[in-house]
Order: sequence, then structure tokens, then C-alpha cells
Amino acid sequence: MNGYLHQARGLMAGFVLVTAAATASAQGAWRPLFNGKDLTGWTQLNGTAPYTVADGAIVGTTVTGSPNSFLGTTEEFGDFILEYEARVESNMNSGVQIRGLRSPGYKEGRVHGYQVEIDPSERAWTGGIYDESRRGWLHTLEGQDASKKAFRIGEWNRFRVEAIGDSIRTWVNGVPCGNVLDNQTAKGFIALQVHSINDAARAGETVRFRSLRILTTGLDRERTPDRAEVPQQNHIPNTLIEREKALGFKLLWDGKTTAGWRGAKLDRFPEGGWEIKDGVLSVMESGGKESTNGGDIVTLEDYQDFELSLEFMITKGANSGVKYFVNTELNKGAGSAIGCEYQILDDAVHPDAKLGANGNRKLAGLYDLIPPQGIRFNGVGEWNRARIVVKGSHVEHWLNGFKTVEYERGTQMWRALVSRSKYVDWPKFGEAARGRILLQDHGNAVSFRSVKIRELK
Repeated sequence: MNGYLHQARGLMAGFVLVTAAATASAQGAWRPLFNGKDLTGWTQLNGTAPYTVADGAIVGTTVTGSPNSFLGTTEEFGDFILEYEARVESNMNSGVQIRGLRSPGYKEGRVHGYQVEIDPSERAWTGGIYDESRRGWLHTLEGQDASKKAFRIGEWNRFRVEAIGDSIRTWVNGVPCGNVLDNQTAKGFIALQVHSINDAARAGETVRFRSLRILTTGLDRERTPDRAEVPQQNHIPNTLIEREKALGFKLLWDGKTTAGWRGAKLDRFPEGGWEIKDGVLSVMESGGKESTNGGDIVTLEDYQDFELSLEFMITKGANSGVKYFVNTELNKGAGSAIGCEYQILDDAVHPDAKLGANGNRKLAGLYDLIPPQGIRFNGVGEWNRARIVVKGSHVEHWLNGFKTVEYERGTQMWRALVSRSKYVDWPKFGEAARGRILLQDHGNAVSFRSVKIRELK
């Protein structure tokens, strides 16, 4: 009996040792990115803001006369879960690059790619996801009050980032913040940012990071279940995710064919002047003359209350637009079809930006009627996101996550604006209950993709 007991105890001891070893192995899968003593494994990228180590933390300090500065890992990472703590004592902007990129051929070696924002300003978008030096904001925290309140100035804040496949999600102090689907970058470095400053009085402000660790194996066991309390932003071109479908979105352009579209002055899609290639719909360069090559294209259906979103990319000096409430029975002669226009323009080069009144022909404005405010343009040759929301008489224009125009149709003010515009000759311009969506051929090379719409009830 004692022999059996001794054997059982031995087996139990072995089981405990194996279990303990397995647990230690699982815990050991987390790797520290910072040893708490020096910057081994890290290197300075761009900028001259200094990074030092103090009290077990990496300290980045603002300096004048420097662009954004980064301290990056020498190692690159693909799929991972990243955790760290960050602290700022002021409203200085900062962030952490994930899957960061840098090459001599891209903007002279500028760091670019996904960034988990630290934004202690009144806007409070800490935990939002920004595409540094590329497409701008991928997920702001607008409408997410709990997320905006999660970050605390003057205290250590816990961040968690899950970058697995096309999914990137963030948490601040346990509160979910960013949720993005994007397939542009699969691998890159981790980097800590010290933002550039314009005010010399802000030199010497600090951002601190500590407890940086990363998990690259066993991610399915550790990933957090996705919950619907945080909006999910889809940036995978020409696709609809389940959440978008549930909201009623559909692809207005399928990414492959001309289905659902025709020429504004034709009963079919134009035979020339437009190109479909690699999931991109492009109007071809023809010298900058309005609607003289392929001509404008319009949807086969018309729309009343809706939310329209799309991505566009312009070439240098380009002019185009997205029109809505278009009636193709008007203006059957030369020129573009008639409708309210979300202006697409290279403001820096095209002369139209200086015409009209008070800037009302600039990018993301309501062409010839209302100038835009708060423009955040990603630049020529980069994708930009346009959004138009129409609910009854109320209309909004958005560019890259920022509202640029807001107005009411059919009011006394609206009619006064029309009376001083090029649309004065069109009775009750912009007051139609329904109309088609139009993509404009203004003779310049401009590309479109991810054209989506949902009808609002």
C-alpha cells in the first residue's frame, strides 16, 4: 500500500511540475520590448527629439525645429498583441506606430503606417487609429464617449493593441477604442513617437513609456472577443463587412464591372474615357476639358435620403467631383450634368481654387456655394475618403473623418446662395426630392474605389 502511495505521490509531483512548466511556457510567450535600463533593441528614426531612460521608462522629449521623431524596434512584427503603459503631463500629441514602415523611396524615408494615437487634447481621440504620413485617420473616436474618457493626463495609462490578420483593435485602460479592418500593411516595426511642435514654449514636454511587451504566438487563445459596442471601420477596398450590411450599406460600384452605371448623357456606359483596373475606377486624362472625353457617369437608380462614402485619388492639378440630386434631363448640351457637387480638386495647383467666392470652389466644399472648413487632405497620389450624408433638407460633407460642410436645402439662405452662383439659371436648384449620384469627368486623371451607399429611413 505504501508503495502505491509513494508511486501516486511521484506521479502527482510529476504532473505538477509538467503543469507548472506548461504555465511558465505560456507566460513566457510574452516578450519584453524594453529591458527597463537602456535602449537596446531600439533605434532613432526621423527627427531629433531625444529618447532617454529614467526610472524604468523610455522618455521622449519635444524639441523645436524637428519633424515627428520616432524610436523604433530593430525587429519587425506581423501578427501580435502588444501591451504598454504611457504617460503625459500635458496635452502633447504622441502615439505608437505598429507595423511601421520606412524606406528611402517613400517620402524620403519618412516613417509611415498605423499609429495608435495618444491625444490628450480636448478632442480626446486617444486609442484611435491613425495612418501616419499616408491616409490619415482610419478610426476617430467621434461618438464614442466612454472611449474618449478612458485616457487620464498625468497618470500611467494601460494600452492593449491586437493586430491579427486584417484586424487592428485597441483598448485604453480596459476600455475598447479603435476597431479597424485594413489589408495595406502586414508587417513592420513598433515605434514610439514624439510629435513635432510649432510653439517654442512647448519644448521640453515629455511622453513616457514603460512595461512594453509583445505576444506573437497563441494569439487565438489570447485575443479579445469582438463586441459591437465599438464601431468597426472597414478600409479593405470594395468590400462590405457584416456590420455594414446590417446597417444597410451596399456597393454602389462592384469593383469589377460597369454594372449600375451609365453615361450621364448616354443610355449605356461610355465606350472610352474611363478605365477599370485592379479594383479601381478611373477617369482618364484628356486635357482638363469638362465632359468632353468619356463624359460623366451616373447611377441607374436615384436616391433621396442616403449616406454615400467613397475613396478618391487625384493626380497633380486634377479637377473632378461627386454630384448628387442629379437630373440628367437637365443640360443635355455641352458641359456637366446639373446637381449639387462635392468638389474634388487639387487646391494647391488648379486655378479653380481661387475662383468663385470665399473659397467656395475648394476641395470638399459644396461647389460654387459653400466653402469647406477644416480640410484634412492626405495629398496628391494618396487615397482620400469622401462622405456625403443627406437626411431631408440637411446635408453634410466629410473628408477623411472631418466634417467640412453642413447646410439646409430649400431655405431662404440656400436660395440666396444659389442666386449668387452659376446655378441661378436652374429653377429650384438643389431642391429635388430625389436624384442620381454622378462621378465627374473634368478631363483630369482621377480614381475612385470603395463606393458605398445606404438609404436612410
